[in-house]
Amino acid sequence: MNDILKQILARKREEVAERKARVTLAELRARNADTPPARGFAAALRKRVQAGRAAVIAEIKKASPSRGLIRADFDPATIARSYESGGATCLSVLTDMDFFQGSDAYLGQAHEACTLPVLRKDFTIDVYQMHEARAIGADAILLIAAALDNAALVNLHALALECGLDVLVEVHNPVDVQRALMLTNPPRTLIGINNRDLRTFETTIETTLSLKEAVPRDRLLVTESGIATRDDVARLRAVGVDAFLVGETFMRAPDPGAELARLFAGA
Repeated sequence: MNDILKQILARKREEVAERKARVTLAELRARNADTPPARGFAAALRKRVQAGRAAVIAEIKKASPSRGLIRADFDPATIARSYESGGATCLSVLTDMDFFQGSDAYLGQAHEACTLPVLRKDFTIDVYQMHEARAIGADAILLIAAALDNAALVNLHALALECGLDVLVEVHNPVDVQRALMLTNPPRTLIGINNRDLRTFETTIETTLSLKEAVPRDRLLVTESGIATRDDVARLRAVGVDAFLVGETFMRAPDPGAELARLFAGA
């Protein structure tokens, strides 16, 4: 992987080691002993879809490697409340510091500001990060198939479920779709088709359209990235896509929640 993803993962391994040196796994587990139950990320999405509506995971993201600073006026709590009032089903919060200018604190602030379930959007590669996610208030975590071999994908997925976290498994090609489908517990395991290639950061919704039929109907499919217009939403809804993760389009709007309501009006 001579690409952006390779750089991110190399730094993430360093970051996790640094965090382990500051707070041990045993300390994290102790902190989580009294953590309230997760809010039910996958269940919230399925409930919205069963009601015949598009389920939107609205993302709180300050910056990205490809776009630089996306939102200068960045207040996670205010954005979370705006998304909730705009009709979001769940939230996604970027916590990666070095490449996305994220923070664990942003997730905590968003979680406290609203009642929506929250996904920790990060590059999860280690068991430590599962317990960390619960400690900071996450209800679900992201596992990127391209970042993990089969053993790591299976093990981290199983541990996430044990920790009470739902899982969004991110794929970008047919091979990774099949790897994601081998995972157990479909009700709590979502298949996210990322329209952005993490190796080049090129984005097209054709990725979802081309991979959609490989995902069985009993699995909840989430299309991620590149949804910018009402035509994009209509095109994806027309072929049976029910769940959407949208970030940059909302983050660039003066009122993210109002933009969410406009983009998904009637969807």
